[in-house]
Amino acid sequence: ETSGVSYAIALSSCTAALHLCVKLAGEKLYGKSQIGHGAVEGKRVFCSDMTFDATLNPVVYEGGIPVFIDTDPASWNMDPESLEKAFAMYPEVKLVVCAELYGFSGNIRKIKEICEQHGALLIEDAAEALGSSFKGQKLGTFGDYGILSFNGNKIITSSGGGMLLCSDEAKIKRARFLATQARDPARYYQHSTI
Repeated sequence: ETSGVSYAIALSSCTAALHLCVKLAGEKLYGKSQIGHGAVEGKRVFCSDMTFDATLNPVVYEGGIPVFIDTDPASWNMDPESLEKAFAMYPEVKLVVCAELYGFSGNIRKIKEICEQHGALLIEDAAEALGSSFKGQKLGTFGDYGILSFNGNKIITSSGGGMLLCSDEAKIKRARFLATQARDPARYYQHSTI
């Protein structure tokens, strides 16, 4: 409720939340991947260049190719002008992972607008920005998917854990299904999805 999104799922780590975001975004953009293949396999994904490696690892877990977007020296976050230039170079890109560092955001509203103009989904990594806002809106709520961290070095901690934020109930239900070993609703252990 504090974040202003309708739905959330608590997870074992922020990296798990990011991984589910990349998987869900990849499924939405490219369809479900075959077993043994990632949801963004072989696809370029624009990522913040100044961040912790956990922002990028889920892209690689799902077979994606991170393309680093330059940092705005004023905010230490993704530079919207550099993002525009990257879309000019790689117009086929449909996923952006933008990290917000040290409780600050760059111009996340402009980044979201750029993503929308190019038909790209935005994963907003607000791991370090719990409680922060941009022009009155809580960070973690601008993207198609948002994530928060409760790791020991964060603003609010439980020594670990993370949260996936989304305004779409169907996406949260899918994330919860995947996070609980994708167990089908059967009386025995049945898994039709990995």
